[in-house]
Amino acid sequence: MHSNPDGAANDARTVLTLVTGAAASTREAAIAAQLSDLHEDDTQAIILEGLASGNSPLDDLPPTQTVARIAPGCLCCTGNLVLRVTLNRLLRRRPRRIFIGVADSEHLDQLRSWLQSEPYDQLLRLTSDLNA
Repeated sequence: MHSNPDGAANDARTVLTLVTGAAASTREAAIAAQLSDLHEDDTQAIILEGLASGNSPLDDLPPTQTVARIAPGCLCCTGNLVLRVTLNRLLRRRPRRIFIGVADSEHLDQLRSWLQSEPYDQLLRLTSDLNA
């Protein structure tokens, strides 16, 4: 990534929001509501931990928004490799925004720290968490 004198290089980073909540359905509804409120036509990506609950508000997203599901388990411990591979694949598509729905927020600080370390610190700009 090239940086320019005014520091605008950070504007090219993908915005990433961690989404927490007690149930998958509430996390997915919160993401759907955020997408609706954003009114952005840019590419969005969503990584969801766990299986679909059967009726997800994310099932009918436009093709510019990609949903990837990964097996449930602590994303910073057991799911680190799977999350890394999934995230890297999505980043190649250069989405404007990524949401990661986290089933267990026990290690949220460690996950956040991992996402802010190399190489992701140059690729992602983390926002405040979205609590569903």
